[in-house]
Amino acid sequence: MVKLRFVEPVSRVRFSLATPKGSYYNFLAVVLGKFTGWALVKDLDNKVQVKLNNMIKRIIVGTCIGLVLMCMLGVFAAIMSPAEIRQPITQKVLVSAPSVTPPAAVITVVPVSPNVEVKSTITSSSLPTFYTVTGIVDGDTIKISMDGSVETLRLMGMDTPETVDPRKSVQCFGKEASDKAKELLSGRKIRIETDITQGARDKYDRLLAYVYRDDGLFYNKSMIEQGYAHEYTYNLPYKYQSEFKSAQVAAQSSHLGLWSPNTCDGDTVSSPTPSSPNSVQIQTTGKYYTSSFSTAKYYYPEACDGWKSLSKANLKSFDSVEALLAAYPARVKNSQCQ
Repeated sequence: MVKLRFVEPVSRVRFSLATPKGSYYNFLAVVLGKFTGWALVKDLDNKVQVKLNNMIKRIIVGTCIGLVLMCMLGVFAAIMSPAEIRQPITQKVLVSAPSVTPPAAVITVVPVSPNVEVKSTITSSSLPTFYTVTGIVDGDTIKISMDGSVETLRLMGMDTPETVDPRKSVQCFGKEASDKAKELLSGRKIRIETDITQGARDKYDRLLAYVYRDDGLFYNKSMIEQGYAHEYTYNLPYKYQSEFKSAQVAAQSSHLGLWSPNTCDGDTVSSPTPSSPNSVQIQTTGKYYTSSFSTAKYYYPEACDGWKSLSKANLKSFDSVEALLAAYPARVKNSQCQ
């Protein structure tokens, strides 16, 4: 409520205006006072000015407080916001980065000065493992050093004449085959290949394997190709059976090694028996012997000692050569018994 008081020279008149628009009526009263000669009480302006000043101060103080509160809320919101919101650029870079698949072989090269040797490291799970041959038992059986111990290997798909079997005498071309094995494998580095069709070990607990020399020579096949071994199938066909059979046919055709008429002529069951060039053995009566073994090719008269080296399990005897040939028509008399 704004109270206005006017004073006339003669009399005093009082009235009040209850309105929110006090400033407007205040202005009107001043104008009217000037024209009518009335005098405005001095303390009115002072009170209005104080109120205006207080209002302006409140507005300024309220504005400042609001700005401070807004700043505090902004800082608080930034602190409490998740890391993903605060770092959008870093997240995009991580998502868009291409993935790199490590290669099978990792090559590490360290750059150095020209006077320093450069070393590279190659790692790959596909690299073969090589073992050292520590001993030769015979042409088809060897010993190697494996994981700190010595393992005996029986080489698959081949069979050389016996030289160390206590149940048998030394067979034809057995020593030559054993010497060839020593020449090719003694002290050499080899890698081995197994065959799931034959199992891991034989009945004597020997590892069954194909053998490759460190220079790539396939030993099993090479011995058959050169006539130092027969192709040998034990019960079930094996991985390289057709390949080894072809190698044997080629060696037979060329009369190599044990296939030569001057050595065993393919019959390694008999012992190498030197014959005197001046002696001729002729038999017209008595028994005749041969072997029922699948690779046997010869028969022996009783007077010829060659039959004594045949395995007793496979030894067959006949009263006449006619009876023997009737049972085994492909047999021929051994050249040592002529």
